[in-house]
Amino acid sequence: MAEITIKDIIKEENLVYKRSKVLTNNTMSYCPGCGHGTAHRLIAEVIEEMDIQSQTVGVCPVGCSVLMYNFLDIDLQQAAHGRAPALATAIKRLMPEKFVFTYQGDGDLAAIGTAETIHSCNRGENITIIFINNGIYGMTGGQMAPTTLKGMPASTCPYGRDIEMMGNPLKMTELVSHLAGTYYVTRQSVHSPANVRKAKKAIRQAFENQKLKRGVSFVEIVSNCNSGWKLPPVKANEWMVENMFPFYPLGDIKVDGQLVTK
Repeated sequence: MAEITIKDIIKEENLVYKRSKVLTNNTMSYCPGCGHGTAHRLIAEVIEEMDIQSQTVGVCPVGCSVLMYNFLDIDLQQAAHGRAPALATAIKRLMPEKFVFTYQGDGDLAAIGTAETIHSCNRGENITIIFINNGIYGMTGGQMAPTTLKGMPASTCPYGRDIEMMGNPLKMTELVSHLAGTYYVTRQSVHSPANVRKAKKAIRQAFENQKLKRGVSFVEIVSNCNSGWKLPPVKANEWMVENMFPFYPLGDIKVDGQLVTK
């Protein structure tokens, strides 16, 4: 056995960050500055800290979220576009002892998957839904999504979203918070260290809630899409703070089955 030196002890005591064993050794392939990588890391850390790596099943559909299979060393199942909550429902009902979560983008969860999202939340399935909202279709070419802001340009609305022609942006998180089957609903971000800590706490709470068997925990993470927004990472974060957060305000919306009064 190798001898442990004082230097080793000091090094361990001063350790600020250690890579989670739930993450694979594959290099993250997301665009520089994208929030997906940070969200992946937080999920991995929560799973490791709860010691549930062998008990966790993730469901990822079509879009940037599908790349999660490369980066998390857990059981993962791909779903057809938008159908992750339906598949997660089946997994949880067949294996109720498992921690089951979906990881979905806004084009997936709030467009083609709206029905699956609404009905799973309304039924109160004992799952966790993690919703990455960057206001655009990221993987497929930057098209307008249901969450695209008023006046926000996209490849299918280059002059900005016209409310009269294209309708209003959809606030999925507020919508599901009013359904009886949701137990915990929150909106967070991962653009700064303080917000990363809050997002991790929210994800941990969502996983812990599955032990209580009280329904859906819904965690939205407002993120950027540097390639879709045509902005460098720093500018994208600044744009997000100035434009996304006023319309999609951060914080808890429903806690312990009760709407939060602000």
